[in-house]
Parts: sequence; structure tokens; C-alpha cells
Amino acid sequence: MSDPTAYDAILLLSFGGPEKPDDVMPFLDHVVRGRRVPAERMAAVAEHYLARGGVSPLNGINRELRAAIEQGLADAGLPLPVYWGNRHWHPFVEHTVRRMRDDGVRRALTFVTSAYSSYSACRQYQDDIGLARAAVGDGAPEIDRIRHYFDHPGFIEPFVASTVAALSQVPAGSHLVFTAHSIPRHMADVSGPEGGLYPAQLRAASQLVADGVAQSTGTSRSHALAYQSASGVMDVPWLEPDVGDHLRVEHRNGAPGVVLVPIGFTADHMEVVHDLDVEAAAVAAELGLPYARAATPGTHPAYVAMIVELIRERLDPSVPRRALSTLGPAHDRCPVECCLHRE
Repeated sequence: MSDPTAYDAILLLSFGGPEKPDDVMPFLDHVVRGRRVPAERMAAVAEHYLARGGVSPLNGINRELRAAIEQGLADAGLPLPVYWGNRHWHPFVEHTVRRMRDDGVRRALTFVTSAYSSYSACRQYQDDIGLARAAVGDGAPEIDRIRHYFDHPGFIEPFVASTVAALSQVPAGSHLVFTAHSIPRHMADVSGPEGGLYPAQLRAASQLVADGVAQSTGTSRSHALAYQSASGVMDVPWLEPDVGDHLRVEHRNGAPGVVLVPIGFTADHMEVVHDLDVEAAAVAAELGLPYARAATPGTHPAYVAMIVELIRERLDPSVPRRALSTLGPAHDRCPVECCLHRE
């Protein structure tokens, strides 16, 4: 039986982003604290934001997503309040957890806008929740994380639809390039399949989208996984190939065009709207390679419905735990040694 009293709130937890020019450098300082990021790289990334008025699209999307989740829960007969907090900018998760405590929240489920397993995609969010609860102190609510969802139908379906739409903008037979944020190889979880769990999950999600596109269009096409947005000191190996390098390879191999599918992202934030829509698009234009980019899930109805379903399955054991790959469904609680930052 469903037990809606098991949790009394939902926390939407995301990365965060600046909302005006004066926010940009403080935001970036918070993102890179403790990391060796060259000053020239920081300045370059700041310019990406300033070129868009100093505003990240991510916060606006999350406001809409929070409202959509709350409405979806109400429609499902689960009128739970939905709070929103960020790791790196206002509303900071610590401030949100304090407000939850003051509102009388005792136990919450958190949905993280990151579908995969790795230190930066999973463990760091959980560490930040722990730090926030410690800072709030007595009465801070217990907060459990919702499982990973990289292979859930509600995550795959929006990508299939947006990829099919993007294919209409490029020549027949165009190549699919799935992209995700690169990370240092030592940060890829060494547990699970060879090469790390993060790349394995990305490959599984990419294959699921490619299969869905083939079913929708009646045509199978080649696809590959590439990485983007590497930053910091590059004296350690990072996941590759870089998306720009991969576009050059596809051009040499005679691809009639490419569709980039940002499978590693849930929303169109700066690593998508600049690193793909500006930088990767410029590489394609230089090569004369027809190019289109698939949209991320954002607030797609299937994605919102998935979030509500993931909440329901934690309240009611009879709700099926759906997953489309052999890697899922993921565990509800991460093992102690999962996704640690290995030097």
C-alpha cells in the first residue's frame, strides 16, 4: 500500500547558475573552489555567460520543473510540497534545507537533475546534502535520494522525440553523436563494467535512444558517444573523444551530416547552449558538415511523469521499477564506496 506519510516534501536539487552579470564570477568561483582551473579558462567561461546577459538558462528551467513536479504530484493524489536548492548558486541547498526545517519538514526525497553515476554526477550532490544538514543542525530533515534514471522510459522518450525532430534538419543518413560532460578518468566510478560505470550508463542510454529513433523512423543509423566541456588542468587523462575531434573524424569519413544529442544532460544549460550550440556548431560550419542539435528533456511531460513515478515507487513497493537496460533499475541507496573521488 502507498504510504504518503513516509515523506513530507520533495527537494529538487540542481547545479545552479548566475542570473545577472554580477553573479557570474562569484558563481564560477564557487564551482571551481578547491580545483586547479587556469585563470584564462575561468575568464573564457565567464564570457560564455556574459554573452547571454550573465544569465544561465538552468534556473528558469528549474523553476518551471519545480512547478510541474508539484502539479504532477497533486494530480497523482500526492500533494507534497516541492522545494528547490542548488549546489553552486541561489537558492543554495543549505538555505533550502534550513527553510524546510523551519517549515516543519521531517523527511524528504530529493530528485537530482543528474541521471548518472560518478563523483561529480552523484556523490558530490549527496555530500552537499550532508554538509547542508550539518550546517542547519538540530531538526534538519532526513533526505533520501531518488535512484538514477538514465535508462528510464521517461528519460529516453524525450530524447527520441527531439532526435527525430533534429534529423529532419539534416541530410538523410546523418550520424548521431551522443555527448556528455567529460570528467577525469579517475573520477569515473571504477566499479561495474570495464571502463567505469559512468561511461557504461552513457553508452546504454545512447543505445536506447538510437534504438528508439530507428523504431520511430524505420531507419537504423550509425552513432557514437563523445565528450564535451572538459575544464581544469589537463595533466590527467579525461574521458574522450572530444566532440570537436569526433566531428572532424566523421567529416573525414564522409558523414552527410550530424545530429548532436546531449544525452548526459537533463536541461539546456551553458554546457549545452554554448559548448554545443556555439563551439561544436562552429566546428561543423568550418567543415561544411550539416549540423543539428536535439533538445534535452527540460520540462517534457514524459520526464515530469517519470519524476512523479520515481517518487511513487519509493512510497509504494507495488509500483513497477522500470528500466530499459540491464544496468538498471539502480539502487535506492548508494553503497558506501560508490562514486568516490579517486585520485
